Amino acid sequence: MTGAVRIAASILAADFAHLGEQVASAQRGGADAVHVDVMDGRFVPEITVGPVIIEAVRRSTPLPIDVHLMVVEPDRQVERCVRSGATSVTVHAEATTHLHRVIQQIKDAGARAAVALNPATPLGSIEPALADLEMVLLMTVNPGYAGQRFIPSVLSKVTQLRDWIAARRLALDVQVDGGINDTTAGQAVAAGATVLVAASAIFQGAGGIETSLRRLRHAAMVRT
Repeated sequence: MTGAVRIAASILAADFAHLGEQVASAQRGGADAVHVDVMDGRFVPEITVGPVIIEAVRRSTPLPIDVHLMVVEPDRQVERCVRSGATSVTVHAEATTHLHRVIQQIKDAGARAAVALNPATPLGSIEPALADLEMVLLMTVNPGYAGQRFIPSVLSKVTQLRDWIAARRLALDVQVDGGINDTTAGQAVAAGATVLVAASAIFQGAGGIETSLRRLRHAAMVRT
């Protein structure tokens, strides 16, 4: 795995009337990346943002932008997202028939390639693609909404993935997303997560964005 635990601040719970200011606050608070959830109302119920917002985030920060495509036919969105400023692009294994092709498309566009799995999707579905990835995102909620409760049963999948990566000697991040807060961050890290995505815990946390980020980082260091 690659380096220490990192935190990606998900703007899904940000105040979009003050998005630039909120992203700047996350940067000052020590966020390692900004996470942008793109939802199409088909793969998940909600419709959120697209390349225009990715461009706005890119103008607001030099931090890496981690784009999570929760859309059907993600291959149609990859190149535009990268042109708009995405550093990494995550596609769902459940949303594409030709996973290797989309992974290569992301790399050809100049971004880091990642694949996401919903909580009930077996880890084995992406095992043949592991060597081609820079990151795997294991959803710890069913995707679509901010503020959902963490699904503890996914932790065993995180540990299994960590063990696979070690056995294959891969440089591969394990990202978790959904219900990550001061309580669950340490659990996820103990299971093997190297990147934590948090939305409500950062942008709606007590004390403001910067304080919430520092508190979350401390919680991630206290493995339970």
